[in-house]
Amino acid sequence: MKHFHVHVVVKDLEESINFYRNLFGTAPTMTKDDYAKWMLSDPRVNFAISSRGKNIGVNHLGFQAENGEEPNQLKELAINADDEGILDQGETACCYAKSEKHWTIDPTGIAWEHFQTLLSASVFNQNAANGDEACCAPLHSKSNNTDEPCCVPNKQHPLGKSCCE
Repeated sequence: MKHFHVHVVVKDLEESINFYRNLFGTAPTMTKDDYAKWMLSDPRVNFAISSRGKNIGVNHLGFQAENGEEPNQLKELAINADDEGILDQGETACCYAKSEKHWTIDPTGIAWEHFQTLLSASVFNQNAANGDEACCAPLHSKSNNTDEPCCVPNKQHPLGKSCCE
């Protein structure tokens, strides 16, 4: 059974933690200096907030898979929605968790993440393939002037940043 996932970038993390603690009637299941997460069971929602991100507000939406077949089913749905807009990150660390994940972006530019958490991680984000930092939500191709969603580090960037920055 999957969890719906919502990640919101907030201006003041402590103020937002207090607000959502009261709104949900429970403390976060994880807190860091720049991040908090609630794993709610009714409704089944993985709700995360962070002080990271360019814009305050909804950062991305998604589905968190729990069993071995669900990630493949979610990937098929993403391919059916936009077969050329899939960004498959594979195994990566994001939001203090090691996950297997892929992304797609809806026509309005909202990033959708499908992932299965494998383990906890000590860093907010890191690309498992090469140890580089990898952002947690890709940009729509129209906003980053590429042909497809982008979120992997770009060695050609003059400052060594990812194409999402």
